[in-house]
Amino acid sequence: MRGSICRGLRLELVAGLGMMLAVPAWAATSSQATQTSLSAQSIVQGGRTKAVVSVAVVGQDSKPASGAVVIDDEGKSLAGAALSAEGQARIELSLPPGDHSLRATYVGDAAHLASSSAVSAVPAATTAVPDFQVSVAPASISLTAGQSGSVTVSITPVNASALTAPMFVTLSCSGFPDQSSCTFTPENVEVLPNTTAPVTSSMVLTTQAKSLAGLRPSAQRDGNPVAWALLLPGTLGLAGLAFSARRRRWLSRLSLLTLVGFLTVLGTTACAPRYNYLNHGPPYNLPTAAGTYTLLVTAQSSNGIIATTHSTNFALTVK
Repeated sequence: MRGSICRGLRLELVAGLGMMLAVPAWAATSSQATQTSLSAQSIVQGGRTKAVVSVAVVGQDSKPASGAVVIDDEGKSLAGAALSAEGQARIELSLPPGDHSLRATYVGDAAHLASSSAVSAVPAATTAVPDFQVSVAPASISLTAGQSGSVTVSITPVNASALTAPMFVTLSCSGFPDQSSCTFTPENVEVLPNTTAPVTSSMVLTTQAKSLAGLRPSAQRDGNPVAWALLLPGTLGLAGLAFSARRRRWLSRLSLLTLVGFLTVLGTTACAPRYNYLNHGPPYNLPTAAGTYTLLVTAQSSNGIIATTHSTNFALTVK
């Protein structure tokens, strides 16, 4: 009985000591505060206003932060982007007519806390030309390799009252890392005359995890008895020619030509690594590389004469 009590006390002491030692380690790895700044410049082109937004994020230690930032206009998500190694991002926005209040929000990462910038006022010129604005919500998403996620792409009509016929907008995406993709449902959206409400489409992002399902032992993959039936006698024959070539010059030349032909056959058949890759694929599925990426969502419309294209950025983080 006394031995059990002593053992219990020793276990409690060890556990308490472990907790005491763990507290400094936890405190050392806690996230630090950040500071986010935003500056915006507006440019009017063809009666349309484009805002060029520059964002910078630094940690409490004055070093650049990493991760993604999101730009919103009075709470409405517009775009997102990945920070560079210098902790900066540059985003171009197409703004509809009126006054806008842009703000940048840093989403944070394992070592930095989230933060927001001050609001920057940007006016946009008024135009009578039918147009639209494209935005993504949420503008930043984080996925583990192998997961899929969805965001909403909104097409907001501008001066739709000037439309004489429906305007069709086609959506596309680019900038994705290898082993990832996106699909839109629907891919083409319709904006009717006099419409003021946004028309939406669902964008599904797909990543890929590493999988060993297709991996087989090399002996099983390459162990073709017919191939060995041809290769083994041929190899022995070449060895015999090489042995006899010491005495006869013509036999030496013949063995050399035979060897070259033999290697050529190997390079164009199932013994070639390229042949095996093209016909059997890689031994496993490659995963989507971890990191934060800036993707581009593009919306394009055409009236048969003039094509109108607007784009917005989107931030994807793969763990």
